[in-house]
Amino acid sequence: MRIVPVMLALLITCAGASAQTTAQRSPSAQPAAASSITTLQAVTVTGVMPGPGLWKVTRGDHVLWILGVVPTLPAGIEWRSSQVSQTIAASQAVLEAPNVKLKVDINWFGKLFLLPSLYRAQRNPDGKTLHDVLPPATYARWYYARQHYFGDDYSIERYRPIVAAWKLMKQAMKANGLRNDGEVTGAVAAMAKQHGVKVVEPGITLEIKEPRQAVKAFAASSLDGIACLDVVLDAVEHELPNFRARANAWAAGDIDTLRKVPEGAYRDTCRSAIAGAGFAKALGIDNLPMRVEGAWLAAADAALASNAQSFAVLPMHDLLDPRGYLAALQARGYVVTAPDAALAEDPAPADSAAPASASSAH
Repeated sequence: MRIVPVMLALLITCAGASAQTTAQRSPSAQPAAASSITTLQAVTVTGVMPGPGLWKVTRGDHVLWILGVVPTLPAGIEWRSSQVSQTIAASQAVLEAPNVKLKVDINWFGKLFLLPSLYRAQRNPDGKTLHDVLPPATYARWYYARQHYFGDDYSIERYRPIVAAWKLMKQAMKANGLRNDGEVTGAVAAMAKQHGVKVVEPGITLEIKEPRQAVKAFAASSLDGIACLDVVLDAVEHELPNFRARANAWAAGDIDTLRKVPEGAYRDTCRSAIAGAGFAKALGIDNLPMRVEGAWLAAADAALASNAQSFAVLPMHDLLDPRGYLAALQARGYVVTAPDAALAEDPAPADSAAPASASSAH
């Protein structure tokens, strides 16, 4: 689940604010060595790819098939899986990935007055830049990463460290031929619609009744965004090859590589920075991952109880984590079978093209 973007969106873009500012001076810190930034070669996996097999969760004669997705995919692939299409067609429900929905109690007129607050909340207080707020060693690394990925655009210098980290990761992914998993989740939704299968949206809704107070609390917080930026810089400097390896492994259905290649620690660190801040508890987001997991498991229980067959989507790291969702399902008494064994029991082709209307959805 994408907790970090959701939390940031909740606090700094809930009214759709978008603005830029340019720093008045070019920072003077010396850049890091050029070799510290990884530039990937062209992503090698291209064309139509099947993705991984499906996990099988059963109790009695009821079954839940689960597709694991990774947060980044090679930019050059088109995902098509007849196994997924056929499984969805034979199901009575499709469970979307765990999610958090935002409900902000404000009308369009109120949003206009909220925009300046949102704009300021994204920036460092008192007009400071990242050069002013980061430790020298961190700033030296940031300086080179900014030059590498943003060129002469100094506007990002005004952002808080945690916002700058988020923007840097997005830019680095794009520059290195990686994209998000929207094609896969969009295709699953299109397949469900095509086959007339009910879609279940397991998750929670966060209602912000006082958005201005929420923004003020965020702006006044002492959130540890520097730790988040440090691990994002680590990822950008050293871990992008792992991201590519995981993306390629997912496209090719290579579960062994997905198990062996680490995903990276930046998401957990950035999530902890937000969840651990003082304002998070007041807004009800300090225990957000636990609440989201509980909502998804409840939806899975309901699907397995009432449907002969269901289909679900989960983040791959939640499937491979020994303390993740599959472990929780096993603790509930379900039998969990990994893709290779499940395919042997219930073979279905995984590498032929799905109907065009399903595979092209975004």
